Amino acid sequence: MTRLSVNINKIATLRNSRGGNNPDVVKAAIDVQAFGADGITVHPRPDERHIRYDDVRAIKPIITTEFNIEGNCREQKFVDLVLETKPHQVTLVPDVLGQLTSDHGWDTVQHRNYLREIISVFRNAGIRVSIFVDPIVAMVEGAAETGTDRIELYTEAYAHGYAQNREVAVAPYVAAARRATELGLGINAGHDLDRSNLQFLKHSLPQLDEVSIGHALIADALYLGLENTVQLYRRQVQ
Repeated sequence: MTRLSVNINKIATLRNSRGGNNPDVVKAAIDVQAFGADGITVHPRPDERHIRYDDVRAIKPIITTEFNIEGNCREQKFVDLVLETKPHQVTLVPDVLGQLTSDHGWDTVQHRNYLREIISVFRNAGIRVSIFVDPIVAMVEGAAETGTDRIELYTEAYAHGYAQNREVAVAPYVAAARRATELGLGINAGHDLDRSNLQFLKHSLPQLDEVSIGHALIADALYLGLENTVQLYRRQVQ
């Protein structure tokens, strides 16, 4: 079964828009797990425009499923936070300062040596590592040489191409996932996945370990309710 990790960044964005603690991000994490999610994902950024570093510290003790922290490992503050809180998984994303949202994977060939070094830091601390990659076989092969446990396939291109031709859109992901499995890598996926395209991705990539979904899930919850929405998404990956 593919695990559903819910990214709660957008709940923090709503809270931050007015100050105070409404909605309560920690309570949201507790509830999302109770509603059936297999994990919680957060992506703290240096400007703390959504999840704050102190949120991560507050969330860690209430985790009953799996905790995944995404972020830019070139930021020493991020590295320190991960080593302090010791999540089950850290997902390394090649963001730049001020980036609105993640929009590309690692060049695992150009940055192989750097990735080897930083991945060893986290793995030596007992933290599973996943790195964000585009659905390109060469990048998957490069990832296998970094020592990472998993890759996370960046699915924006799939999501954008799904309505036009879903078979064409998913083909690079099938090839990338097949090669990752051959190389012994676990496979996660995320970005722009929603209720319309998630099930087909899961069926096309049966070896998929985990999906991380935030924006679409939280947007759906405004109309459908958070508990119902978590369960709807979870059924898409079963």
